[in-house]
Amino acid sequence: MNQARVLGVRVDCLDMEASLDRIEQFVDAGGHHLVATVNPEFVMRARSDQDFARVLESADLCLADGSGVVWAARRQGCAMREPVTGVDLIPPLAALCARRGFRIFLLGAAPGVANDLANRLRVEHPALEVEAHAGTPDPSADAATLALIRAHKPQVLLVAYGHPKQELWIDRMRESLGVAVAMGVGGSFDYLTGRIPRAPTWMRRAGLEWLFRLVRQPWRVRRMAVLPIYALRVLRSN
Repeated sequence: MNQARVLGVRVDCLDMEASLDRIEQFVDAGGHHLVATVNPEFVMRARSDQDFARVLESADLCLADGSGVVWAARRQGCAMREPVTGVDLIPPLAALCARRGFRIFLLGAAPGVANDLANRLRVEHPALEVEAHAGTPDPSADAATLALIRAHKPQVLLVAYGHPKQELWIDRMRESLGVAVAMGVGGSFDYLTGRIPRAPTWMRRAGLEWLFRLVRQPWRVRRMAVLPIYALRVLRSN
């Protein structure tokens, strides 16, 4: 099975290696491709936000970002061992870009975070051409942000504005960006620079990263309140 529909939202049944291969194909093909990292919050948001649902449906690749989405997709026959999260995808994607000579632009997060990650990636991959800008999804800043992106001429753009702002921003700007691949990555920059610690490996493998995040960031409780509703609806949908 190549795809699943999780409460109406498409999820592509790809593991990490296959996801990287698909992104490489997108860059080689040119044009513009949106990669979405779908988690349960995305799915529930799409049920009440038609514009967000439209953008996800238009995406060229929808990755299962979260154990809850993997679980739901497996119920439909998807053969996926684990999630393909934005934070796990960025390091091998940077290695791929360094090897192939693809340029990356990091956009979003708090001031200094994207630049910190760019510096770390340059150390890890001396051949990698990467630039960064904190930016904002506010339309008033679009011209300045676009000028920086165009000056670097990246093939891959990673946007860390948080959902749904990052996906809606990419959709609004897609005709002007001039990038082959644009992907929303949420809080990945914060995790990769160590500003926010990740759950231990055993918790991630057990599908409990959400619990670790909730303990570390209690303000997430409102966002995570949708998880029981999501699980119940998935169970009722099959």
